[in-house]
Amino acid sequence: MWSKRKSVDYSFQRRRTLEELQGALRTMVSHEALDADPLLVRAALHHGTLTDRRCPVNNCGRLITLNYTFGDQLGQYSGRIKSDDELLEMENEYGEFTVYVVEVCPECGWNHIIESYVLGDGVTRKPPRRVPTVEDIYG
Repeated sequence: MWSKRKSVDYSFQRRRTLEELQGALRTMVSHEALDADPLLVRAALHHGTLTDRRCPVNNCGRLITLNYTFGDQLGQYSGRIKSDDELLEMENEYGEFTVYVVEVCPECGWNHIIESYVLGDGVTRKPPRRVPTVEDIYG
């Protein structure tokens, strides 16, 4: 992606969380890194990208990544999951928005943010006109 900037790698936090998790598993204490919300797991299964990496906790399955997009210029579409192809299109349509990449293991519930970055062409635009949703119409 040509406009990728302000990239943040969360690998040190991920490593620290995994070390804490190994200690918690030895003492049989639950850990928040293994409590993926059911909606997050469902989103990963239906909208995520399957990776070649295995689950770092117990090697139970392959990890799935999700790209969450946030930004004022996205308007009501902020907070949506986008594929890599959609991100390529969006970086020419919006001035600036942030992408958070989250990895999820649907087998054990492991989830962690692995990267964040800003995309966009830098031209400030107004958010798109708000389109009524089903919730607006029917309450």
